Amino acid sequence: MIRFNAKLLASASALVAVALISGGTAAAADKIVFRSADTHVDGYPTVEAVKYMSEELSKASNGRLSIKVFPASQLGEEKDTIEQTQLGVLDFNRVNLVPLNNIIPLTQIPSLPFLFKSTEQAQRVLDGPIGQEILDSFAEKNLIGLAFYDSGARSFYNMKHPIKTPEDMKGMKIRVQQSDLMVGMIKALGANPTPMPFGEVYGALQTGAIDGAENNWPSYYSTRHFEVAKYYSLSQHLMVPEVLMMSKKSWDKLSKDDQKLVRDAAKKSVQKMHELWAAQEKIAHEAVVKGGSQINEVDKQPFMDAMKPVYDQYVTDKKMKDMVERIRAAK
Repeated sequence: MIRFNAKLLASASALVAVALISGGTAAAADKIVFRSADTHVDGYPTVEAVKYMSEELSKASNGRLSIKVFPASQLGEEKDTIEQTQLGVLDFNRVNLVPLNNIIPLTQIPSLPFLFKSTEQAQRVLDGPIGQEILDSFAEKNLIGLAFYDSGARSFYNMKHPIKTPEDMKGMKIRVQQSDLMVGMIKALGANPTPMPFGEVYGALQTGAIDGAENNWPSYYSTRHFEVAKYYSLSQHLMVPEVLMMSKKSWDKLSKDDQKLVRDAAKKSVQKMHELWAAQEKIAHEAVVKGGSQINEVDKQPFMDAMKPVYDQYVTDKKMKDMVERIRAAK
């Protein structure tokens, strides 16, 4: 007859309980929900593209990895969220390339005015080897560049009158992103650049603190800037992309397999973003025209001629000059 020792039985039961609890905790710990920031509102193509990436990542990891997106500057403006991402406080971040110009030199290249021939050419360049070369340079600043998103063509809009030539901009206070390159571009056109966070522009237009700004159709519409700045002039001076990046600190915590899952999901989100962007541009264009905006064509050549000092100042070394030439030669 087998006799059980009560103390041994109790100890064994306790060990089993601890093992079960530990196993459950480990399983829970393996499930990661990354945090991602965006200054754009919920429903905007960049926000929806990262949500789509989260779905793809969750499917590929059997629900183990996903992303929670915080839109509408909930976690701060782009300058703040870039710093948070570098420190590892944020896992992912979608920002325009311009705020990175003073941090990562190669990001200045796609930010140059009148560089790309069309949106389609910009997409091909940025989805190819040149784009990857720029993304790879993020690692030096504790960031992992994952993918470029569309940002369309940016044009000037203001409260005073149509802009047809650089002369029409003389003395105007124009909001720009917080970048030396953007400041230089506006100065070259004879206007007064006013660096300002994206979320403050509507109020500044309302109060007359600025006369105008520049952005693409969806941003002009989604921010309701068209309500206070009716004149939209098709300068199409910039086709600066958005970029999706990850904190290197968060990246380094992942296994090689999980890093691949993240990269693959990011790449899949790019095509989705292209589709969302094209649809949103059409909706935004129609809505602002219906809302009373006055759209005018622009003779681009005088604007392009005025950009020589900007290129002279910011395209300085051989590597950057070579990249500009490669982009211009790309079909």
